[in-house]
Amino acid sequence: MLAILSMKTIKKVSIHGGHSKEFCLHAKDLLEDIIKKYIQKGYYWVGITEHAPPLNDAFRYPDEKAANISADQLNDQFNNYILKLNKLKKIYAEKIKIYIGFETEAYEGYIDYTKKLIKIHRPDYIVGSIHHINNICFDFSKTLYKKAIKSCGDIDSMYGKYFDKQYELIRELKPSVLGHFDLIRIFDPEYKKRIKQKFIFSKIIKNLKECRDNDIILDFNTRALKKNAPEPYISGIILEQAKEIGVKVVPGDDSHGINDIDTDINTGIKILFDQGFNTNWDRPRIYH
Repeated sequence: MLAILSMKTIKKVSIHGGHSKEFCLHAKDLLEDIIKKYIQKGYYWVGITEHAPPLNDAFRYPDEKAANISADQLNDQFNNYILKLNKLKKIYAEKIKIYIGFETEAYEGYIDYTKKLIKIHRPDYIVGSIHHINNICFDFSKTLYKKAIKSCGDIDSMYGKYFDKQYELIRELKPSVLGHFDLIRIFDPEYKKRIKQKFIFSKIIKNLKECRDNDIILDFNTRALKKNAPEPYISGIILEQAKEIGVKVVPGDDSHGINDIDTDINTGIKILFDQGFNTNWDRPRIYH
């Protein structure tokens, strides 16, 4: 009974959310409607973290390529996102605290490009995310996932490359938040066994320690549940290590429309509560 009562006092937040169809082709709904939904559901604060625009046409998402939207157009769209979100942040300031962010990529040339975007747009923070292996967008489809595996030689090597790239991202960009830590497992039904392999697990531990030492929060990404994954990103075995090492973890819904908001966040909160994480949620480290 005491646990239930304590759960009721925990405030709902999302450190990684708010993708909208205005600024993301594979999302739904208007950005303002998404913010209104967060308010309606009683969120205390939310980080809106739209995808960074691509460096060039080669790094567009598959749906953007299919729609023949150029990188220049996507950069203009991103600029409009920052402008609109700054306005909405002020309009709804008395109802919800909004943090302006964006989600990185990790393809060739991403480090200097991301630093340039930060300098130009001055977000409150960034979410460091990896969606590419060998410049292949591995999480967009099973077909691309298999293509990424082939480019690495085998799936174990792909895991190794993923966590090496993640370490590089942490060291070079020092994001306030690290997004969906183990996204690499997305189409791997054997991931629970795979991440326990010594050479993979040692990389995971190294990355967790680097997050702790750089005051980086892990996004406890509940969107995985909406997509029928057995558990959120971060998986249980890694979450246990994060707790032991002393890494901060905060829930994120990674919402791509109003129907994503609040669907699984309470499940994520309960997992973190039961694991003994701080539920007086740490806020992202602000860049300016």
